[in-house]
Amino acid sequence: MLTQTQQVDLTLHHLKEHTLASFTPKERENIEKSEDWQKFSERLETHFPKLMYELDNVYGSNEAVLPMLEQLIANSWASYAKRDKALKKTDAEREADPDWILSNKQVGGVCYVDLFAGDLQGLKAKIPYFQELGLTYLHLMPLFKCPEGKSDGGYAVSSYRDVNPALGTIDDLQDVIAALHEAGISAVVDFIFNHTSNEHKWAVECAAGNPEYDNFYYIFPDRWMPDQYDRTLREIFPDQHPGGFSQLEDGRWVWTTFNSFQWDLNYSNPWVFNAMAGEMMFLANLGVDILRMDAVAFIWKQMGTTCESLPQAHALIRAFNAVMRIASPAVFFKSEAIVHPDEVVQYIHQDECQMGYNPLQMALLWNTLATREVNLLNQALTYRHNLPEHTAWVNYVRSHDDIGWTFADEDAGYFGIHGYNHRQFLNRFFVNQFDGSFANGVPFQYNPNTGDCRVCGTAAALVGLGHNDPFGVDRIKLLYSIALSTGGLPLIYLGDEVGTLNDEDWYKDSNKSDDSRWAHRPKYDAELYAQRNDLTTTAGQIYQGLRHMIQVRKTNERFDGGRLVTFNTNNKHIVGYIRNNALLAFGNFSEFPQTITADTLQAMPVQAKDLISGKTVKLNEDLELQPYQVLWLEIA
Repeated sequence: MLTQTQQVDLTLHHLKEHTLASFTPKERENIEKSEDWQKFSERLETHFPKLMYELDNVYGSNEAVLPMLEQLIANSWASYAKRDKALKKTDAEREADPDWILSNKQVGGVCYVDLFAGDLQGLKAKIPYFQELGLTYLHLMPLFKCPEGKSDGGYAVSSYRDVNPALGTIDDLQDVIAALHEAGISAVVDFIFNHTSNEHKWAVECAAGNPEYDNFYYIFPDRWMPDQYDRTLREIFPDQHPGGFSQLEDGRWVWTTFNSFQWDLNYSNPWVFNAMAGEMMFLANLGVDILRMDAVAFIWKQMGTTCESLPQAHALIRAFNAVMRIASPAVFFKSEAIVHPDEVVQYIHQDECQMGYNPLQMALLWNTLATREVNLLNQALTYRHNLPEHTAWVNYVRSHDDIGWTFADEDAGYFGIHGYNHRQFLNRFFVNQFDGSFANGVPFQYNPNTGDCRVCGTAAALVGLGHNDPFGVDRIKLLYSIALSTGGLPLIYLGDEVGTLNDEDWYKDSNKSDDSRWAHRPKYDAELYAQRNDLTTTAGQIYQGLRHMIQVRKTNERFDGGRLVTFNTNNKHIVGYIRNNALLAFGNFSEFPQTITADTLQAMPVQAKDLISGKTVKLNEDLELQPYQVLWLEIA
């Protein structure tokens, strides 16, 4: 009997032969002598065992796996062979330096193309602004072809190879990506791989019974199977539809975790994996640097479970990652997992998603603003912040999505906080239904059966700038100072840097009126951006403050890397942490001056330079921080 290693070697040999079999002898000879084939073959030998292992974890002895692999590897070679030389150069650079994402020089921004710039050519014209702000990473929110009208903000993809016509063409996108690269900015796009729109060719053909697309989706003749699954599924968008399924016009039922027009893909069919890998390689060859792996927790279904964060989901993502290491190793994955903190971190690994959103830190920043107490934030920084080597958090203050209170009940319970009750308080606080609230958010997806709710709002709206709160500017700068200094890649939702408020007219559009997240997706406000250099304006104060912190970060290697150690300030309102044994950061989350005693600071140097103000701060006496003040202190 062959060993597992021998089986892998035989399979790999077979796949190489199959890949080259379609070429003439002369073509094959030339290919085998080429530098491209040598590099591809080397990567294939390195990463194929991982790919085969993960696919075996998912599919076992499924007889479709070998013919699927034959097509997958042949497609991988075809993709790499036509990959642009500049991208191949980046492949080699990132293989040699996987920690590029952890550099202090990396700063990200995110926007909707249409809302921020009108279309792709308009976005290209804004590249000088991105450079001015200091961005090296730009996430373009979903921009691919999708249904007209309701499309979940573009997350219902009808084609991964066509741009939404309102934004331009796929050639425009490639042109923009090339221009971003020329400006030193990485391009990030969403890879929506849990589902497609019901208008995608795969969905249309599957529903029509085309055997080529058989079982690409979960379609059932009646309610019996959906009812069995629904017993253990969590409702994600209860306002849209109860449970996890929607009925088709012909009476059948299809799995739709999010919306009726977003059909979940059936990854128990290996050909679905192959099809998605092909779309991934296409995007990689456009020059995309990072794929935001959307809804990673939901991609595998199993009866009797929540169908979230199952082992096969991780195996599939690792298998996709192995494909990228073979065909386009410059491309990294960023996980989007809004689940229990213990589950979030499980997606982040060099062999899975090299980057991951940090939803716990984001939620706790807002929690800390509301409570003025740093206990939960400090706990998260202490026990849930550090990641495996060669991986990074994406630290953000807010996103296009709602704010869900994703802290663990057991973490809250340590401080005597009742998780459910505390979430209710936070919801009321941030929609201005709590006495003393400064926020002006809106509720999202209230579930009367569970009492669950989330919150929407721009940063400016949630910190009080909607009614000119005197501390609003400092609150925004405090929140973004944490994202910029805790380690990983900081991400700015564009518009926040000039204090853009909620779109008050979002509900007037019938295609958006049932989704309050559109409240915090306002259009580019030319007037605010025109004020960004005027320190007498709110926009100027926010912009200049954030831009200054970005420049400090980018020019100081004390911010390099991802790890930190928390510092107990012995003041419940002040968070503290140390980076690289050389930078001590403090942030006051109170609207009153707060003190760190000299006794607390006794292990520190006598004095230190504050990188933000440029002033020298004495650490051998009580240290007072003004309301919402931030200090970045050089201690070595």
